[in-house]
Amino acid sequence: MSEEVQTPVVDATVDAKPTNPDLRWYVVHAYSGMEKAVERNITERVNRAGMQEKFGRILVPTEEVVEVKNGQKRTTERRFFPGYVLVEMVMDDESWHLVKHTNKVTGFVGGAKNRPAPISEDEVQKIVSQMQEGTEKPRHKVEFVVGEYVRVKEGPFTDFNGTVEEVNYEKSKVRVSVMIFGRATPVELEFAQVEKT
Repeated sequence: MSEEVQTPVVDATVDAKPTNPDLRWYVVHAYSGMEKAVERNITERVNRAGMQEKFGRILVPTEEVVEVKNGQKRTTERRFFPGYVLVEMVMDDESWHLVKHTNKVTGFVGGAKNRPAPISEDEVQKIVSQMQEGTEKPRHKVEFVVGEYVRVKEGPFTDFNGTVEEVNYEKSKVRVSVMIFGRATPVELEFAQVEKT
């Protein structure tokens, strides 16, 4: 009776700290809205090709935003560099070819056509800290500025234009000065009731 030999399972997740000192960050251009799919596709291709040592983390720069729909607050994810994915990799012909010919990838950003330039570690740190900041303190999807001109799109003041006087992000409300019978009248409205002109 032969004993089964247990082989250790090698975990190749992109969250793990890279061990290869030659890894650099590159910006990959993807079809807009397909950034997560590109992240998945590259990871699958790397694993299939057995090229894990040439790749580190793959990052889709996103932040959390709060939006109010029908009175319900929802936190959603927004990409702050739509169409771009950051890939940590060792650049050579083989790895370049793997990424360049991944489904939904249109190419690399920067550098020569077949020899892209990496971005600096500082730039990557800025993006990562922006992502963490967005997770800790989600921003509102629509941001209004005092003095901004807006149009009322629903409610009793539909199609009236006015100027933003006050913005309350806690309650998702905005106070707008609307001209009614030739007089400026402050009206409190929900974010969903107004739109930027």
